Amino acid sequence: MNPDVIREMRRMVDDHFQSEDLKGLLHAFIEDKSAENSLWSSITLSTHYMLGGSSPCIESAAALTELVILALDIVDDLQDQDNVSKPWMKCPQAYTLNAVLSLHAILLTELGRIGLSRLTGDMGRLLVQTIEGQQMDVSQSVVSEADYIAMVRQKSGSLMRLACCMGYSLIDDLDRETVDRMNDLAECIGIMAQIANDVNDVLRYDVKNDLLLKKRTLPILFMLVDSKDEFPPIGQYYEGLISADEFLRHKQACMAYIRDSGCIEYSQVIRTLYADKAEELLQSVPAVSPWRERFKEITFG
Repeated sequence: MNPDVIREMRRMVDDHFQSEDLKGLLHAFIEDKSAENSLWSSITLSTHYMLGGSSPCIESAAALTELVILALDIVDDLQDQDNVSKPWMKCPQAYTLNAVLSLHAILLTELGRIGLSRLTGDMGRLLVQTIEGQQMDVSQSVVSEADYIAMVRQKSGSLMRLACCMGYSLIDDLDRETVDRMNDLAECIGIMAQIANDVNDVLRYDVKNDLLLKKRTLPILFMLVDSKDEFPPIGQYYEGLISADEFLRHKQACMAYIRDSGCIEYSQVIRTLYADKAEELLQSVPAVSPWRERFKEITFG
């Protein structure tokens, strides 16, 4: 993560809170986040620069992007009760919830400081869409490929739009057509990234495996269609006919079925369709080099 962005995240905490206890907690969370290979602030920065921006507030905007993602990551871990090594999972849950509220308070106040108060409504709508997508995911209401794409568009596409919006909104003379294309591009990239994540998750057979969590991701939806005849334990587990322990006894056979079923190849084909659309949109945006190439390197990978 960009050192200037990390400094801005820390500055925001120090500027807005007096309690040393709460500040220490937030700084610990930021320290943990900064150790990750987070690309969210880089998306905000590269969006701004590739569209010709030169705002002195862009590092602040990128820091806000990271703080929003940090808050959502914390909530996700609280929901799943995993990643127990994270500092927000080690402290009392009440402390963690106060930290999440603090991060959102920073977003609201700092948007005004950098002259983006007008974005409060847009940010709220994007966060609402993200939360609705997350609810679809955790409530296991996805039952079809159309449901999956709708969920991912909300959950991941809206977050990518937020990161890009924080970058282009600091450019005063940007035309509406470019904004619309950037929003469409961000949604495509979000879907691409989620499909890639879901392919990786189905290939890992541990407590984070999406099969064990009974999620219906794109590769799993593909398998559920054919597995009744080719590998019945998957359907039996999803229907509650066998337990997780019984399902785990088929681990080796299940991994072989995943590799041979065609679900990975199918998912990659769908991802490629969105990648082609994203490439077309990126080329239609009046972007400058080398930032166009940097944006693509960060997001298409």
